[in-house]
Amino acid sequence: MSSDEDFSLVPDDHLSNTLKKIQKEIERLKVEQRTLEEDKQFLIDAKNSNVKFTQDFQKAAEDVKKRIETTKRTQAVTVRKVQEKLAGLKQEQMKLKMEISETVKELDYTDETQKSLKQQTEVSTAVPEKKVVFKGEMADGTHAPGFDIQPRVVYPMEEGTALITFEEEQVANKLLALKKHEVQLGDCSITVQAEPVQFLVPTDVSMDTNVCPRRVLVSNLPKSESTERILDKLEIHFSKTKNKGGEVDEVVLLEDSGNVVITFTDNNIASVLTNTPMHEIEIERGKKHKVKVTPFLNGEITLLKTGTTSCSRTVLLTGIPAVMDKDSLQDLLEIHFQKSTNSGGEVDAIVYNPAGERTLAVFEEDSPQTE
Repeated sequence: MSSDEDFSLVPDDHLSNTLKKIQKEIERLKVEQRTLEEDKQFLIDAKNSNVKFTQDFQKAAEDVKKRIETTKRTQAVTVRKVQEKLAGLKQEQMKLKMEISETVKELDYTDETQKSLKQQTEVSTAVPEKKVVFKGEMADGTHAPGFDIQPRVVYPMEEGTALITFEEEQVANKLLALKKHEVQLGDCSITVQAEPVQFLVPTDVSMDTNVCPRRVLVSNLPKSESTERILDKLEIHFSKTKNKGGEVDEVVLLEDSGNVVITFTDNNIASVLTNTPMHEIEIERGKKHKVKVTPFLNGEITLLKTGTTSCSRTVLLTGIPAVMDKDSLQDLLEIHFQKSTNSGGEVDAIVYNPAGERTLAVFEEDSPQTE
């Protein structure tokens, strides 16, 4: 077979169409390529834009961070200054509070001082009148006592003991130094022991006093009338409103001073009466007597200090047996200790408490020895 028989000829129309199709596909691909290139460029531009935006954002973020840190530092400085100022204001407030407290204390102290001075003024008028005379004795004002209290101690004696007081202190000291003493009692003798007499006495007493609103103290009473009559007349007089009085609750005589305490049911009577110290009361018809009306003081002990004291002229004799009657034994003890040969001396007082009896000895202030 020849070569011409192996190939068939393609019509020209078919080839032309095929070429057109290829050319059209190429055109399409070119358009698609251009679109892709445009998309690529768009993406590249978008990427570059995003990179720039990111860089700008990072820079802006850094700037914001710096501004925030600067603001924080500024705020910290401001807060510290405010805190320092607040601390200063608190210190100033505390200082002002302390000053106010001190001022209040001073005002309270001033009020208390005024009340105390007022009470002292009232106290000075509340003491019944007594006649006094200056005898030339001087005292340091800083140590002068506010009240003169006479010491009085009640001493319970034990059984089989005696208290003996000598006129001279050295006699008591001599007996105490010897301690044991043999006392001759007729045909027999006894041995007694000399001991010092010691007890607690007040050394410092402080009292708070206040004027009672319902009571008055009446002094300068007549001596010639009976107590019952005086009490009745006082109650009648001071219960009348025309005498600036009121309803009387109680009328009591103070036995130690001879003055009278009148208690009213109302609180405002006492202050009115004490504004006029002297009052005339009618004891008998047509016979009047002036009495003094002063505030009545209520007292409360706020400080009491005690100390041990010894009797310089008194000796306690112990170990005394009941060998005879009380009076005879007491006389023999006095006779024995009055003799200088027995180391004794002049006896000022003696009391003997035998077994089975109860005796209370009263000690009072020792009077100064006169030369």
